[in-house]
Amino acid sequence: MDIEEFYDQNPARRTSEEFEFGRDWSDADGNHAEISWVHDTGELYLMTAPFEPIVASGLPGDEHVPRLPTNKVVVEVLGVYPSVEAVEELLAGWRDAMGGQASVPWVRDRIAHPGAAGGAGASSGDEPTELPGAHPTR
Repeated sequence: MDIEEFYDQNPARRTSEEFEFGRDWSDADGNHAEISWVHDTGELYLMTAPFEPIVASGLPGDEHVPRLPTNKVVVEVLGVYPSVEAVEELLAGWRDAMGGQASVPWVRDRIAHPGAAGGAGASSGDEPTELPGAHPTR
C-alpha cells in the first residue's frame, strides 16, 4: 500500500507518536527505506521509496531532487510489538546495520529470528528517534 493508504486505513496512525529506527536503510534494488514504530497500534513498518536522482536545472549549482508522488512511497507492516522497548531489543545494533548495502534484509532476518539479537538489548546509541505526533511525509 502507499503511504496515504497506510494512514487512511487506521486514523490512530495519523495521530500517534512514532519512533524512528533510521532513515538510511536500503533494499536489494537500491531503494531508500525508513523504519518506524507506531505507538498507538504497535506496528513496526518499513517505508520504501525509489531512489530519486538529483536533477540539474540548467543554472550552475541549481540542483534539486524531484518531488516524489505519495503513491510511489510504499509501506509494509513488518509486525506488531507491544512496546518500543520490545522493538529496541529486536533491532539491537540497528544503527551499525543500517548503513550497509541492502540493509533491509538484516531487519527481516531479525524479525524472522527474534533471538538473533542475543537478548543483549539496544547498545548505546541504538535508541530510536521519537517523532511526537508524526505525520506522513507529503
